[in-house]
Amino acid sequence: MALSNKAVPKYYGRFREAVIRGDIPICKEIEMEMHRIDDLIANPAMYYDPEPVEGWVKFCENELTLTDGSDLHLLDSFKLWGEQVFCWYYFKERTVYRPHPTGHGGKYVKKRIKKRLITKQYLIVGRGAAKSLYDTCIQAYYLTVDPSTTHQITTAFTMKQAEEVMTPFKTAIIRSKGPLFQYMTEGSLQNTTGSKLNRQKLASTKVGIQNFITGSYLEIRPMTIDKLQGLRCKIATVDEWLSADVRENPIEAIEQGASKNDDYLIIATSSEGTVRNGSGDTVKMDLMKILKGDYIDPHTSIWWYKLDSIDEVGKPEMWLKANPNIDKTVTYEVYQQAVEKAENSPSNRNDILAKRFGIPMEGQTYFFTYEETLLHKKRSYWQMPCSLGADLSQGDDFCAFTFLFPLGGGKFGVKTRNYISEVTLRKLPAAMRVKYDMFIQEDSLKVMPGTVLNMMEVYDDLDAFIADHEYDVECFGYDPYNAKEFVERWGTENGSFGIEKVIQGARTESVPLGELKKLAEERILYFDEELMKFAMGNCIIIEDTNGNRKLSKKRYDQKIDAVAAMMDAYVAYKLNIDAFE
Repeated sequence: MALSNKAVPKYYGRFREAVIRGDIPICKEIEMEMHRIDDLIANPAMYYDPEPVEGWVKFCENELTLTDGSDLHLLDSFKLWGEQVFCWYYFKERTVYRPHPTGHGGKYVKKRIKKRLITKQYLIVGRGAAKSLYDTCIQAYYLTVDPSTTHQITTAFTMKQAEEVMTPFKTAIIRSKGPLFQYMTEGSLQNTTGSKLNRQKLASTKVGIQNFITGSYLEIRPMTIDKLQGLRCKIATVDEWLSADVRENPIEAIEQGASKNDDYLIIATSSEGTVRNGSGDTVKMDLMKILKGDYIDPHTSIWWYKLDSIDEVGKPEMWLKANPNIDKTVTYEVYQQAVEKAENSPSNRNDILAKRFGIPMEGQTYFFTYEETLLHKKRSYWQMPCSLGADLSQGDDFCAFTFLFPLGGGKFGVKTRNYISEVTLRKLPAAMRVKYDMFIQEDSLKVMPGTVLNMMEVYDDLDAFIADHEYDVECFGYDPYNAKEFVERWGTENGSFGIEKVIQGARTESVPLGELKKLAEERILYFDEELMKFAMGNCIIIEDTNGNRKLSKKRYDQKIDAVAAMMDAYVAYKLNIDAFE
C-alpha cells in the first residue's frame, strides 16, 4: 500500500475497534488524542505510509533482545506509539540548489519534499509499562538503520536511570541474534591497522554506543540545561522527566538544538510525579491545551495514560487506563499489592497513586498523610484569643505567620498569612503561578511591592490584618533567624510578655512536631486554607537515630514555612498556656 491521505492506520484502527467494543478502557486524555488522530485521517494534507513501522517492528523483533537476553516481541502499545511516530507525512515546498549537469554552476529551484509529521512524542504512563525499552527500540533503530551520521542522546534525572535505556541495546549487541547485528559485531575493536572490514562496526565504548560505519553514536547526558542545549542531536529520549525535581524544561532545551536538523525526533517518557511545582506541570498544561484543541500542534504526539478518578483505584478492570501493558510487562498482582500498601501505609499513598495510577498528588507526604491534609469547612475566629507564630527565615522570598486558636478539648483552629515580593511571584513557573494565584484569591498570601520584602511594611500589613479580624494575640513565637527588626517592633508596640524564641533544631522541634502530628491524625487541627494544605503536603521530616525529628528545609522551592510558623505558635502556646485560661 502506498501513501494515502484517507487510510486508517493499521494498529490505530485495531486499537480504536477494541475501544469501541469496550475491550480496552481509556481515560479522557487518550480519548482526546484519538480525536486528534481521527482529524489527521480526515485531513487531505496529511498522508499515512504503512511501511516504516513494519520495518521498525521487524528490526526490533529480529535484532533486539530484552535486558536479560531473551527474545523481544513488540507489544501492541509499542506498535501503536511507533506507528504514530513513523507513519504520518506531509509535503512541503522548499527552495533547493540544483547543480548544472555539466558540473559548472547551478540554480535554485522549488521542490516538493516529503517530511515526517511527528517530531515530539510524550508518553505519560504508569510504572512498569516498559517505557525505557520503547526508548531503546527507537534509539537502536536509528543508530543502525539510518545511513546518515547522527548524534543521539538519552537523558534522565540520574545517569544510572539513563543507563536503563542503554542496557537492552548493549545486551542485543553482545547476543547478536539477528543477521544485521551478527555482521556489525564481526571483527575486533583492537584491529586498528588492518582492513576496516575486519573491524567491529557496532560496539559499546566509553563514548557510548558507536556505529563505526556511519560515524553515529548514542551517549548519555545529564538532565541539566547547560549539558543539553545547542547539541544538534537528531534523536533524543528523555526518561522520567516528571518524576524528578527539575526546575527547567529539558525537552525544550533539547528541541532548540535538535531543530537544526530537518528530521529530528524527541521521545519523552515518564510516569506521573509527586513534584507539583517543577517544570513538569507547566509542560502538562501545554499538552492539555493541545489535546483540547486550544492551539493546534500536529507535530506533537501525546499518549497520556491515567485513571480519571481516584475512585477507580479500587476497580482492577479500570487499571488499563493507567497502564496499557498490565499483564504483559507487569502483573495485576503487583498493582494489587501497591493498592494494599497505599491503604496500610499512608506515607506511601501519594507516590503510589502518582507512579502507578497517574493521579498527580501534592508532594510526598512523608510526615502528614494525604487524609491529614484535607481541608476542613470554613471557620471564622473573630475576637478569639490566639498564639501567633512567625517564620521569617527567607525574608527575601517568603515570610509566614500562622495563628493558632485553642478551641478547648485539645482542638485548635488555624489561620495563616504569608508574604512574597512581586519579583518572586513574577519568576514562578506557569503551573506554580496558578497555585499561588489561588492562595492570593483566598487571602492567605499577600504580594508586596519591590524586589526584597520590607519587614516594616510586612509588619504594618499584618497589624492591619489582625485589627480587621480582631484577633486577640496572647503570645508570639518566632524563629530568631532574620527576625530581630520585626520582633523588636512587636515588643515595643505590644509589650514583651509572651514573646518566645523558638530555635530551630531537633532538640526544640521534636516534641511539638510529634504533638502536631497527633492533632492532625485526629483531625482536630482545623485549617481551611489551601496554602496550609499545600505546606503540610510538602513537609518532610529528618529523623536521627534517637528518633528526634526536625523539619527539612533543603527543598527551597517546596514551601513549608506556614507549618514552621504553626510549630512556633504551638511552642509559644505551651509556654504561655495560663494566658488562655
